Amino acid sequence: MESLRFARADDGVTIGYQMFGQGPVLVWMPSLSNIVAQWRIPALRDAYLGLARSLTVILYDGRGTGSSDRRIDLDDLGVEAHLRDLRAVLDHAGVQRASLLGYYHSVATALAFAARSPARVDRLVLFGGAARMREAMIPAQTQALLSLVDQDWGLFADAAATAWLGWDSAPSGRWTAEAFRTATSAAVARAWFDAAERIDVTEELARVRVPSLIVHRQGEGQIPAEVSRRLAASLPDARLVERPGSTPTLFMEDAEDDLRLVTAFVTGLPQSEPAVSGALTPREREVLALLAAGGSNGEIARDLGIAVHTVERHLGNVYRKIGARGRTDAVVYALRMTENRHGA
Repeated sequence: MESLRFARADDGVTIGYQMFGQGPVLVWMPSLSNIVAQWRIPALRDAYLGLARSLTVILYDGRGTGSSDRRIDLDDLGVEAHLRDLRAVLDHAGVQRASLLGYYHSVATALAFAARSPARVDRLVLFGGAARMREAMIPAQTQALLSLVDQDWGLFADAAATAWLGWDSAPSGRWTAEAFRTATSAAVARAWFDAAERIDVTEELARVRVPSLIVHRQGEGQIPAEVSRRLAASLPDARLVERPGSTPTLFMEDAEDDLRLVTAFVTGLPQSEPAVSGALTPREREVLALLAAGGSNGEIARDLGIAVHTVERHLGNVYRKIGARGRTDAVVYALRMTENRHGA
């Protein structure tokens, strides 16, 4: 494990961080974190070391969590406080420009920093969050888990590691639960989540001009794919990649592919177009045809006699199989296929 360094935010809060690797700088921004404990999780340790082969990686614990100051103002956990933490770490590390990996809670903070400090941001990689954070917290499973924060902090940690994030294999699940449990107290976690529901940086999205990669891999029980698609559509220079699998995290399911995707994007290396991973089913072809005809998700659902969430699931499969970044790419693909058939 890398040694800890400590930065001090403008309001006096001490922020613990680590810096290691070589190459362009990537700051992996925190949600509820404990970077010391996270090194004991094999998949995360492999991810840190894998990224460090080509990148200089910065990890840090947000205020009130992990190795950072636990004595904080619980009424000051909005985006401004999180921006103070990020600026403190960058300044202390002597980093003028970096790419940011916004992960769950920190997605909105990464977006706000890119909008307000464009000269300090090279690229954004965003996973698991939203500009309006309550959109990422709507699913019933998430709300049920959050209700455990006040009732039983230990049970919340166990449930979050397994049911929520999918770390169900021992010892990874046990170590992930321990990282959650030791990240902070129930009171601070409740304040973090309550503040998150009020974070909304949607009005700043038009000013985010840096290349952005939005990665989505969630089942229907977690963040809906439509949340990531709306975010990608709202950014001037964004690419959406919907990764196969159902585990709502990066670098655990298809870890090597995730590492290649993120590393290539941050380093600016050419990326080959995603290969088609399977033929479209008859229903997926029907959905794609109706999409190309201009149908909304609701209209497609009505025409096919299926639920809207089923349409979203089919579209997610279509995007993944044809390597589309969103609706526009899928429509272009459908039109190209039509032209090819007519020309054959």
